[in-house]
Amino acid sequence: MQILIIEDNKAIASNLCDYLEARTHIVDIAHDGLMGWQLAKANQYDAILLDLGLPKMEGIKLCKRLREELLLDTPILILTARDTLEDKLLGFQTGADDYLVKPFALEEVAARLDALHKRHHRKVASKPLQLGELLYEPRAKRLSYQGTAVALPPKCLQLIELLLHDPQRVYLRREIERELWGEEQDSSDRLRYHIRLLRSALIAAGLSDPIQTIHGVGYSLLHRHD
Repeated sequence: MQILIIEDNKAIASNLCDYLEARTHIVDIAHDGLMGWQLAKANQYDAILLDLGLPKMEGIKLCKRLREELLLDTPILILTARDTLEDKLLGFQTGADDYLVKPFALEEVAARLDALHKRHHRKVASKPLQLGELLYEPRAKRLSYQGTAVALPPKCLQLIELLLHDPQRVYLRREIERELWGEEQDSSDRLRYHIRLLRSALIAAGLSDPIQTIHGVGYSLLHRHD
């Protein structure tokens, strides 16, 4: 996952970052609300860890702006020392998905992030995904191009579904492997094999090769007009 930590306590932010990066997540840190706002506008994250007592923009205000102005549906986990029921209700009312009171265990943060990510992924996965005339229908597990079905094995369907969630974003090899097999692979051969299968099927269906390989990094989709 790509995670944004918005936390003014540098020791807490650093501990969270080290722990999450050790679990192969990609992490950005903002130490005030304004920087958090700017990073959230400029990048796409799978989850946001948000402190409430922030300088330059309060966490509650930031959460509300992310939901109402950016229309962001990224899962938001609030981390705060405020433990009253009123504070928790206010956090949920402004758009937070979960609430964890300090001090917290890093293992619990990771577990809640995983749960939020899976819940969000299931919600998003029900929507049709489209790039030009390439259409994937998650409920039917059907890929088509110009209305004609493209036959693919299950792992390739998972792969195209992931790439279509955010066309032109570069998905890291380890992200794709964790999505397809639940863990990173010892070598990239398995992923390359499925990329090759997917690429061949798309070209056979009539597309100019839409998969971009960023060597040593990962893969993305490009929308080419034929």
